[in-house]
Amino acid sequence: MTHSDSELAVIYDQRFKGRQNYRNRVWRILIDDFIQTYVPLEAAVLDIGCGYGEFINNVRCRAKFGMDLNPNTAKLLSADVQFLQQDCSTTWNLPEAPLDVVFTSNFFEHLPSKPALASTLKQAYCSLRPGGNLIAMGPNIKYLPGAYWDFWDHYLPLTATSLKEGLKIHGFEMIRCVDRFLPYTMAHGVQYPIIFLKLYLKIPLAWRFLGKQFFLVAQKPKAGSDSAKDCAQTIHHPRAMP
Repeated sequence: MTHSDSELAVIYDQRFKGRQNYRNRVWRILIDDFIQTYVPLEAAVLDIGCGYGEFINNVRCRAKFGMDLNPNTAKLLSADVQFLQQDCSTTWNLPEAPLDVVFTSNFFEHLPSKPALASTLKQAYCSLRPGGNLIAMGPNIKYLPGAYWDFWDHYLPLTATSLKEGLKIHGFEMIRCVDRFLPYTMAHGVQYPIIFLKLYLKIPLAWRFLGKQFFLVAQKPKAGSDSAKDCAQTIHHPRAMP
């Protein structure tokens, strides 16, 4: 990875200081009004690059896992979240039973290269049960040619189209692809009333004008395309899932 654990802690502490309560309120609305549709209540869910835990702490599901390199993350996750402090492009230290959902938001752009993303997608594919979903959100550089680079730790430029192609190359089938979804960032700027977000999510036409982030849902095929040999060498299973 590009930054040390201590550097990551400093970067995110400075970037989101004083905004955590607002971000949690925003994520509760995003989950309740939109994302929870793709996350069954009985699901086992892993959040890659889980950061301060806004998604994994608030989503409703059976088993929760959060992965991040930032050592401060462990202190911010709920007691029901199992924390994996590791590089997502290396072997995942997961329980034996497969995941139902792998989620990530505003994280893939922090990876240092396409090979690192490819390794991460392979880990996700092998960790998911057949029929399980990968849900990804992130800035679409197609609509952010300059502002995309305003963050010190942005490295990998992606569009919805390029990520969709990468997911297909790694065995996933597309369920939904929205190239314009949310506005760009909550790190800076005005903290708008939460009611505005609830209205925004109900008016997809507004996404076409204000959306700068993509939203994708990709599924591991239910049967017939899994490489058991490759996946057996990719995932480390230390113990059974609760």
